[in-house]
Amino acid sequence: MDVVSSEPDPLSKPPRSALTARHMVAALAVLVLVVLVAGGVTRSCTFAPAGPTVESSRLPVVDAPAELARLAPGLPFPVRVPAVPAGWRANAVDRVAVPDAGQAVRAGYLTADGRYLRLVQSDAPEEALLAAEAGSGPVTAQGVVEAGGQRWVSYVGERGEQIWITELAPARLLITGSASEADFRTLAAAAVAGEPAGA
Repeated sequence: MDVVSSEPDPLSKPPRSALTARHMVAALAVLVLVVLVAGGVTRSCTFAPAGPTVESSRLPVVDAPAELARLAPGLPFPVRVPAVPAGWRANAVDRVAVPDAGQAVRAGYLTADGRYLRLVQSDAPEEALLAAEAGSGPVTAQGVVEAGGQRWVSYVGERGEQIWITELAPARLLITGSASEADFRTLAAAAVAGEPAGA
């Protein structure tokens, strides 16, 4: 007696000769769908030849003058409050220890075109401050820049970001970030001219 199985035949790849134009159209439809999805994802990415930009609407905004005034007491140097341009926004202010070297107050700013700058005020020696802010990678000295009535030593960090340092006794100022040289100069002048917090 013959037994008829109700189990379906296992799926197997059909021979190439059995594929029709309908199969090719279905494969192309899947490929087009993948391309459209990938295109939608990459539309949110942009190429920035001058360096990375930051989507400012996604970052917090802080009251830099108030935060600098709050962090200033107890530091062995006056904390300056820069008057930055109206289109700039402060997104972070903090106080950190420079390893084995002193204290630092850092303020991060977004320029009007979405570039980032950080101003660091510290009593640490230049080498220690540079190492703390540039990270473990190499830095290359570029020379001296005149800005805000001060001579700033210019470096390039491991990621290609500029770093400027000047001494404004009893503190040192450091500026780094992805912004243009014009923005560096603007922040340098604002920092030098800034009134001490609480003054």
